[in-house]
Amino acid sequence: MDGTDATLTITFVTNGNKEVTAPADSNLLRMSIREKGGIPFKCGGGLCGTCRCRITEGVENTDKIKPKERKHLSEDDFAQGYRMACQTFLTGDVKVVWGE
Repeated sequence: MDGTDATLTITFVTNGNKEVTAPADSNLLRMSIREKGGIPFKCGGGLCGTCRCRITEGVENTDKIKPKERKHLSEDDFAQGYRMACQTFLTGDVKVVWGE
């Protein structure tokens, strides 16, 4: 993908497998809010941890883990695919669940 007009698919598994398309480098939480994906959130800025979710497919299509995520999630969480939606930018297709 060269980033010009590339799109990716986000599947909100917990929300009835709702599928939406998004531009590459989209923020996961912003797309959830815009497309009514359903990921819970309060602050949207990495402070509260409410938007904790798990990428069940496509974790390799997420950007690097941010320092704010490390305050809420452990290395074990990251190994299992957990991320904070507000801090996660997407480079390709993902499937996401939350509230487990």
